[in-house]
Amino acid sequence: MPSPSDKALRYHISGNALFAAATLWTLAVPFMAAFSGFGATLRDLVTRLARDRWFVAVTLYGAIWTIVASIANLPLAFYASYVRQHAYGLSTQTLEKWTVDAAVGIAVSSVVAALVTWIPYFLIRRSQARWWLWTGLASLPLTALLLLVAPVWIDPLFNRFGPVKDESLERELLSLASRAGIEGSRVLEVEKSEDTKTVNAYVTGFATTKRIVLWDTIIAKLSRDELMFVMGHEMGHYVLGHVARAVILVPPCITFGLFVSDRVARRLIARWSRRLRITDLADVASLPLMVFIFTLGSVVVSPAILAYSRYVEHEADVFGLALTRSPNAAARAFVRLHDENLGVARPTAFYRVFRASHPSLGDRIDFCNEWNDPRTIP
Repeated sequence: MPSPSDKALRYHISGNALFAAATLWTLAVPFMAAFSGFGATLRDLVTRLARDRWFVAVTLYGAIWTIVASIANLPLAFYASYVRQHAYGLSTQTLEKWTVDAAVGIAVSSVVAALVTWIPYFLIRRSQARWWLWTGLASLPLTALLLLVAPVWIDPLFNRFGPVKDESLERELLSLASRAGIEGSRVLEVEKSEDTKTVNAYVTGFATTKRIVLWDTIIAKLSRDELMFVMGHEMGHYVLGHVARAVILVPPCITFGLFVSDRVARRLIARWSRRLRITDLADVASLPLMVFIFTLGSVVVSPAILAYSRYVEHEADVFGLALTRSPNAAARAFVRLHDENLGVARPTAFYRVFRASHPSLGDRIDFCNEWNDPRTIP
């Protein structure tokens, strides 16, 4: 079992503190915007700019609010993703690249907000009692659409994607995909070495845009059999239906969150209408308040969501082992992830409950070492 270095322990513990601070700040920004009256001031501004055209005003509000909130979060984001990563020797990103990526990220988020903010407010005007249900149902095609277009239109804005440069590796990966039952799959290599020294791989896309993405750093740092297990794990997400399952599970979660937000927001508006300068939930100035309530609810239920995530990641580990039949290579891959990403094999309870989307590296290594399942994938 790998032991974390002193640097890794400092990174882990300070990461927990940073996560807590970031969570509190993420809640504080919409709370302060709502209860300071800023949300209502912004509504008055966009109403004038839109010349009382409701659709234009709501669209502008969504975009401007997203930009304001992103700028408010920018100092902490800069420290977390640039200063801290360089301090621990994990980043290769230039200040110029970070700045461009941050600007592009804010621009993309504001455009998405402009495109979707009008939907719940239109539905509130049409159905005060059931708008949360109709919005939740609308999130199903929107989630599928986002998964469909993100790999093609959004991800390439931040990094360069292309075929795996090592042709022999690409042939092995496609052969593995064929054995896994994934036909017509795409395996891409992304040039993440311009941003980071850490290693990773992931699945993305939906339907015709589904793909498995390898960071160039993981190709450089893992052996061929270790890479095969990592890719077997990622293929497991598709074969086991985890991506499709996410598309189906997201809308009920959003619906429940909106239902709770509706009930809480109405009570707060009734109690604090003068301070909020809002008398009706249909007023777009309620957006910061709704964001605050929905975000707070997300924090409360995040342990359950993360527990489910760890469950599907374990399923993918089992699939990867059955596909490659290389538990030793799998264990070595996790050791490399531990070392390259400043991991801690046995993280704190706080991390396990509130931050861990994957089983701990220690648990995954133990499982590989104990794995002896006769089942295999042809």
